[in-house]
Amino acid sequence: MKFSWRTIMGVSIAAVVAAPVCGAQTLELRGKLPLTRGISNVEGAGGGGLTPWALITGNETDRGIGATAHYTHVGVEDFRVESVGAAIGFYDRLELSYSRMTLDTQDAGAALGLGAGYEISQDIWGAKLRLVGDAVYGQDEWLPQIAIGAQYKQANRGALVKALGAAEDEGIDLYVSATKLYLAESLLANATLRYTSANQSGLLGFMGDIEMSLQPEFSLGYMLSRKLIVGGEYRFKPDQLAFAEEDDFIDLFGAYAVNENLTLTAGYVDLGSIATFDNQRGLYLSAQIGF
Repeated sequence: MKFSWRTIMGVSIAAVVAAPVCGAQTLELRGKLPLTRGISNVEGAGGGGLTPWALITGNETDRGIGATAHYTHVGVEDFRVESVGAAIGFYDRLELSYSRMTLDTQDAGAALGLGAGYEISQDIWGAKLRLVGDAVYGQDEWLPQIAIGAQYKQANRGALVKALGAAEDEGIDLYVSATKLYLAESLLANATLRYTSANQSGLLGFMGDIEMSLQPEFSLGYMLSRKLIVGGEYRFKPDQLAFAEEDDFIDLFGAYAVNENLTLTAGYVDLGSIATFDNQRGLYLSAQIGF
């Protein structure tokens, strides 16, 4: 089964939200509230780091175009993951993104017979479309902000991932996200449902014993101030490669808006078992520049 990225839009996106509403007129002049463009996760979109949210990246309002660029580092017990990418938001309605994610096997590569420091990468092209709702201004409405998205992923080690049991080295994730901000309670909640066949988010190819499955993802954040939010996420994962168990992802994070252009994020991640190596826990660090 082959896919062309030209036929796909995908992306996760996000926003780690913060702050009381200060008025539409101010937003038109200066862009979004602090943190409402979100941070960029390891797959290049926004959210809390592991899962997409329904918010659109960039500082733009519905009258302009915004953009972000990010670098993310995840260091766990035996592996290192890095992600570099950029995204564009159009009129707070559509987001397009690109990210390159790289898994460095470090010393585990030698134990796996690949060689120490062996790297596996994937390119991720994404798009997200906001359908209905407004997470910030819809305070008097029960309806959350809802968006649909897609991510086209292409791994660079086709022969390897197929030898490990994957059917393909490329695939598509489809998802729907609903995000709701409760300003009075300083809470942000998100739920995402992803239709995917990706193994370890696509780094180990696509499909195996199962072709596609629905996987839920959840985020909850608490706003400590206009510039600081803390929270956690849980991302269910498919487990379909015979040679190694794949666990769900968990994180706890804090994101701080240094100013209207720079956001820094740090967190603790538990990625479970990766390629027969258990207890992959460690630190998540990310820097994002947005306009």
